[in-house]
Amino acid sequence: MRVVPPSRRTAALGAAVVAVVVAAPAAPEAPGAPGTRPSFCHHDNRSTPFAQYLCAEPGELLDVRIGDVHPTQPSLGYDEVYYKLGRYTLGKDAINKKFSDWCEADGRIDAVAAQPGARLDDPSSFTCRLPVGAETADSVAPMKTVVIGPHGEPFLTDGHHTLTAFYETPDGGADLHVRLRVLANYSDLTRQAFWDEMQAHKWVYLRDPEGAPVAVNKLPTGVGLADFGDDKYRGLLYFGRDIGYTQNDLPFQEFYWGSWVRDTNAVDLSGWNPNDLGSYLGTVQGLTRAMTALPKDAVVDSGFDAADLGALDQWNAGKAADKGEFDKLSKPYSDPKPGKLAYALEYKRVHGLG
Repeated sequence: MRVVPPSRRTAALGAAVVAVVVAAPAAPEAPGAPGTRPSFCHHDNRSTPFAQYLCAEPGELLDVRIGDVHPTQPSLGYDEVYYKLGRYTLGKDAINKKFSDWCEADGRIDAVAAQPGARLDDPSSFTCRLPVGAETADSVAPMKTVVIGPHGEPFLTDGHHTLTAFYETPDGGADLHVRLRVLANYSDLTRQAFWDEMQAHKWVYLRDPEGAPVAVNKLPTGVGLADFGDDKYRGLLYFGRDIGYTQNDLPFQEFYWGSWVRDTNAVDLSGWNPNDLGSYLGTVQGLTRAMTALPKDAVVDSGFDAADLGALDQWNAGKAADKGEFDKLSKPYSDPKPGKLAYALEYKRVHGLG
C-alpha cells in the first residue's frame, strides 16, 4: 500500500492571513489571593523558560532564538553544512549567500542588498526582498518549521542544516533570531502524548546514521554540529537534488533515501572519496542514476515509494552531464561560480576536516 506523505504546508498555506509573532503577551499580575498564579493561553506556565512561545498558533511566523530550538533528528549530513559554511565564509557571491538564506528562512525570499561589514546577527545591515508584513504564500512556503511542545519548548521539524550553519557561522550563534513557521501547538500535552502526535505526523526521525533506533530522550537538545552525528548518506543525498530527485514537503525525505542507499547497497560506495571532487561527483552520478531508474511504485524506505520521495523521471532532468544541475554541481572552486561540492570540499580543506 502506498503511503501518502503528510504536508508541512497545511497550516500556513491554508490561512488567509499570515500573522507575525514576536513575543507572547506578558503575564498579568496574579489576581485574587496571594499565591494565586494566573494562566495565559490556557496555560499556567509563567515560570517556563519558553513562555514567549506558549501562545503561538499554527500558521504564525514566530520569532525564535535558534539556541532555544530542540531538534527532531539525531544526525545531519555534515557535508551539507560544510557546503553552507564554505559558501558563507569562502564565497564568491556579490551578496553573501548567508543573507539570502536568512531572508528565505524568515519568509522574505532572498537578500537584495547588504551594507559593507553586514552581519547575520544584525538584520538591519542587509535588506530582504520583502519587508516584514509583506510575506506571501509563496514566500512563506519554504520557511523552516517548528512545533510547540510541552511548556512552550519549540521543536524544529525542518531546517536543522540551515540553523546549524547559522549557529556555526562567525556572525551567527545561539542568540541569532529567525522566524519559523508554526505547524502545531501541543504545549498543553504531556510528553508522552506530544511524542505520540509527533510520530503520527512523521515530524520526528528516530534512526541514527547506522539505522539503529534512537529514543526521543536521546535526541540532541540544540543545534550545532557538536550535538549531531554525521550521516554520510544523508550528506551525499543533498548533492543529488534536482539531479536524481526533487525536494518536496515530506519531512526527512533525504534520510529515507539515505537509508535506501545504506540498507540495500543500491550503489557501490567502495571507491567513494568524500574529499576528492572527481570521486564525489562520480558517486553522486551513480547514485542519482540509480534513483531515476527505480519504478515510481518501488518502495524505498518506511513505506514510501520513489514517487513519494520525489524521484525524477529522467536523470539530470533529461540533460547531458555538461548541462543542467549536474554541470553546476561539477564546477571546481577555481570557477567564478563554484558548485556546492567544491564549496564543501574547500571548507573541509581549509579547516583540516578531510
